[in-house]
Amino acid sequence: MGGGGQLTEPGEPGGGRDGGVYTWEEVQSHSSRNDQWLVIDRKVYNITQWAKRHPGGFRVISHYAGEDATEAFTAFHPDLTFVRKFLKPLLIGEPAATEPSQDRNKNAAIIRDFHSLRAQAESEGLFRARPLFFCLHLGHIVLLEALARLMIWLWGTNWILTSLCAVMLATAQSQAGWLQHDFGHLSVFKKSRWNHLLHKFIIGHLKGASANWWNHRHFQHHAKPNIFRKDPDVNMLSVFVVGTTQPVEYGIKKIKHMPYNHQHQYFFLVGPPLLIPVFFHIQIMHTMISRHDWVDLVWSMSYYLRYFSCYIPLYGPFGSLALISFVRFLESHWFVWVTQMNHLPTDIDHEKHQDWLTMQLQATCSIEQSFFNDWFRGHLNFQIEHHLFPTMPRHNYHLVAPQVRALCEKHGIPYQMKTLRQGLVDIVKSLKNSGDLWLDAYLHK
Repeated sequence: MGGGGQLTEPGEPGGGRDGGVYTWEEVQSHSSRNDQWLVIDRKVYNITQWAKRHPGGFRVISHYAGEDATEAFTAFHPDLTFVRKFLKPLLIGEPAATEPSQDRNKNAAIIRDFHSLRAQAESEGLFRARPLFFCLHLGHIVLLEALARLMIWLWGTNWILTSLCAVMLATAQSQAGWLQHDFGHLSVFKKSRWNHLLHKFIIGHLKGASANWWNHRHFQHHAKPNIFRKDPDVNMLSVFVVGTTQPVEYGIKKIKHMPYNHQHQYFFLVGPPLLIPVFFHIQIMHTMISRHDWVDLVWSMSYYLRYFSCYIPLYGPFGSLALISFVRFLESHWFVWVTQMNHLPTDIDHEKHQDWLTMQLQATCSIEQSFFNDWFRGHLNFQIEHHLFPTMPRHNYHLVAPQVRALCEKHGIPYQMKTLRQGLVDIVKSLKNSGDLWLDAYLHK
C-alpha cells in the first residue's frame, strides 16, 4: 500500500501454505516485524519479504500486518489491476468460508456502504483530473517566484521590498507544497510514472525537499491517522503530549520532559517557527544521505543552486541565506496552522482496528469551503474527503462531500466541519486540554 515510488517486477514467492485456509485469529498472529500476513479481498498474502521492497515504504504496509487491508489497498492505488499482479506471488490462501469478510469489530454495513460510495464516485468520473487546473496552479507558483526576483532586481533590496519578496516566495513555497501533495498522491495523471516525475520536480526543484522522504512519512499518516507508533505526525518527540490518552499515560509514569501544562503557550515558540526550517530540514537531509537517495538529493540541490544563483548577486551569501531562512519561517507558520487544525483537535489514541470510514472520520475534521479557504489550504479544508479518497483530484472534493456527509449521518458517525477561525482556536484549546490532563495525572495518579 502507499502510492509512492516505482514498482518493479514481482519475483519472490509468498511462502507459507499454498492454497491454505485460515482463521482471522491465525492471520492476526502473523503481525511481527519478521512475519507479516494481511488480507485483501478475502485472499491471504505473506508480505514478509515484499514489505522491504514496497514502493510506499516498509512501515506503511507493515501497519496492516495481521489484519484486513482491503480498504487501504483500494484507497492508495489508482490502478488496482496493475498492482494486483504484484500480489500473485505472495498469495498463500484465503480465510475459511465460515470466517466473515471483515476482521475484529469492523462494521460490515459501513464497509459495504462505503464501497458503494466509492464505486459511485468512480462512475461519476470524480477520480479524473482536469489538467488545466493543475497547470494554472503551477503557473501561479512560477509567476510568484519570477515577480519576486524581478521586483528586487528592478527596484532594489530595501527592507520593504525584501519583506514583500519574502512573503511572495513563502506563498509560492506553500502553494508548491499543496501541489506536490497532489502529485504525491497520484491524483493528477493516469500513469503513475508521470505523477512520480512531476512530484520529484515540484518537491525537489521547486521546494528543495525529498519525494521519497515525503512518501514514506505521509502515507503512514494516511494509513493510520492519529494512531501512536504508526502515524509519524503524532510523534511529538516528547515535546508535546496530544489527545486524551497520552497525557494521562505520561502523567501516571511521571514523565516530564517539558512543562506540558504550558504547552499551549510554548507551542507558539517551538511549533510554527521551527518545524520546516529546523526539524524537517534536518530530517530530510539526514534521510536522503543515510538512505543513499542520490536522485532526490540532486533534485533538492537543484533548488538551492537555482535560488542562490538568483539571490547571491542581489544580497550576497549571508543576505541570501537570511532571506531563505525568513521564507522558511513564514512558510512553516502557514503549514503548521493549516495542517494541525485538521487532526490535532480530533481523536488521537492507540490502534483500535476500525473500518476505513470510522477511523478516518474520528481522526480528521474539515473546514468550511470558500474561494480563499480552497486556495489557502490547497483544498485540504476538505480533509475528510481527502482522507477517504486520497487519489481523488482535489477539485472534486466538493462534489463527493454531500455523499460522504449523508453516509456519515446514516451510520451515526460525526462529520466535523468548522470555520477557519474555530480550527485555529481549537489547536490551542486541544493542547491546553491535553496539558491539563497530564498535570492532573502527574500530581494525583
